[in-house]
Amino acid sequence: MKFNLNLFEKILNNVDKPGRYIGGEFGETVKSKIDGEVSVAFCFPDTYEIGMSNLGMKILYGALNAEDFIRCERCFAPWIDMEAQLRENNLPLFTLESKTPLSEFDVVAFSMQYELCYTNVLNMLSLADIPLLAKDRDESYPLILGGGHCTYNSEPMADFFDIISIGEGEIVLPSLMGLYRQCRDEGVLKQEFLQRATKVDGMYVPSLYEVEYKDDGTLKSFTPKNGAPAKITKAIVENLDEAYYPSNPIVPYLSTIHDRIMLEVFRGCIRGCRFCQAGMVYRPYREKSADKLNLLAVDCVKNTGYNEISLLSLSISDYSELPKLTDEMLKWTDEKKINISLPSMRVDSFYKDLMEKVMSVRQSGITFAPEAGSQRLRDVINKNISEEDILKACDVAFAGGKDAIKLYFINGLPTETDEDIVAIPQLAKKIVDHYFASPYRQKGKSISVTVSVSCFVPKPFTPFQWFGQNNIEELIRKQKLLSTSIESKRISHKWHEAKVSRLEAIFSRGNRRLSEVLVEAHRRGMRFDSWDEFYDYSKWIQIFDDCGVAMSFYAEREIPFDELLPWDHIDCGVSKEFLIKEAKKSIEGTVTPDCRTQCSGCGANKLGGVRRCCL
Repeated sequence: MKFNLNLFEKILNNVDKPGRYIGGEFGETVKSKIDGEVSVAFCFPDTYEIGMSNLGMKILYGALNAEDFIRCERCFAPWIDMEAQLRENNLPLFTLESKTPLSEFDVVAFSMQYELCYTNVLNMLSLADIPLLAKDRDESYPLILGGGHCTYNSEPMADFFDIISIGEGEIVLPSLMGLYRQCRDEGVLKQEFLQRATKVDGMYVPSLYEVEYKDDGTLKSFTPKNGAPAKITKAIVENLDEAYYPSNPIVPYLSTIHDRIMLEVFRGCIRGCRFCQAGMVYRPYREKSADKLNLLAVDCVKNTGYNEISLLSLSISDYSELPKLTDEMLKWTDEKKINISLPSMRVDSFYKDLMEKVMSVRQSGITFAPEAGSQRLRDVINKNISEEDILKACDVAFAGGKDAIKLYFINGLPTETDEDIVAIPQLAKKIVDHYFASPYRQKGKSISVTVSVSCFVPKPFTPFQWFGQNNIEELIRKQKLLSTSIESKRISHKWHEAKVSRLEAIFSRGNRRLSEVLVEAHRRGMRFDSWDEFYDYSKWIQIFDDCGVAMSFYAEREIPFDELLPWDHIDCGVSKEFLIKEAKKSIEGTVTPDCRTQCSGCGANKLGGVRRCCL
């Protein structure tokens, strides 16, 4: 299919939010096509508004375009109305910058941040007239590359990709593109290039591994061939101060999920929450210096005009230079009326001075994440906070004039009982009572506490990867139990749909046998599964049944420690032995100290990195 620009301009009148598809934003990189270049279509398998809020996409888009020989352009999943127009008018999926069809690029790269976007990846390939399965694509098709958070277990999507990038891509993706150019200049065919690509840090080539299963559906063996490594170690950026960071990011025409500057403060986590995949796979802990961050913030404000800066990290209060950073930034942000916002904070390190500093321009809500209502369950998940810590943190919030508290929890955690569920509204009620007894309460004001509860999803490379998810009926029962246990009108309850979490769990722990399920789901029109208006759990049940695949096998099954896992060929830095030890400690209710208090020997420091705080 060829792209008809005149026809494209006409169909924009027939779609909602045409700004999703036109490009031309301030800060966009537009390069002329040159001989010898490597062209990359960077695809985000969700809408423009979500993709343009993703920091990883902004970093990699800029890092690739910073290379003279690489031309990188963006593409997002078209909304249903635009998809209909493309198919009706026989137009291929295209990039925003030059309106070039994806099939004309050398490389089509997908960022996979969420399991429920997998069907969008297949739909975008279909719209680009590119065969879904890697084995069906010859030399005439682009190289299909996958990356992003979901690649730590990419097996459900392995059959669709030529290469999967594991870890951080700012340095290794330009290196891979350089290898691609070299092989093309030498006349090397695709198969030889793929074998050479395994020598680049973090590059996993699924076709170079033979997978065998036992009669019970578990893995029997995972065998490399043609010189592929037995283990693929994730790539990391050792020095964040020296790594590429977009100081002149694209400013979207449309309102996006995050209309602000996103300033990444550090990577990794010194904590060890046993349910948290990000806290494990982003190790080792590496910080950017406060001086570097302040300079980046100045440039970003100057180049975008945004009036809010969000400091991003897994636990912002763990940043060792946070007081220095906020002091330096407030020297100029106060004057320019620019707000500094923080993500949810750990209650054990929440303090008044910081709150007063960062909220001096605009008031905002306070969010904490206890994750569990009872102390017993907080010890199981290694949260390392007490009820006293939580109430002290609320005291600080009350002293700062805050009367709205949001609390994040998870239901369905391993070893959870009904008593643990009921403890959630009981904790919220204690916060309400604490407010009315507080000397900081403002006269005539009340308090609102929002309890936001998600469902536990067992994730690869966590101590809880071996534990099964509760079945749907049990998750729903627990949600109802929580709701009926709320006795105060000052407490509100929000929850995540259990049927969505089930599919997430299936693909989180899935293997290559799920590729058949995904192909069938695509054939039946499944896409935008992360959107409430399109997710249809009953259709997914039928698809799994028709494919002869048991959903419970992946979501609910308790996995023995000695079973070969679909992701055992990936080395994220944290050792399997450490994860097993943490899983056993969770059953005992034994906590593990954070990395600054004591090194627990997780293994991630072998990957290197400077400005580490977990030695």
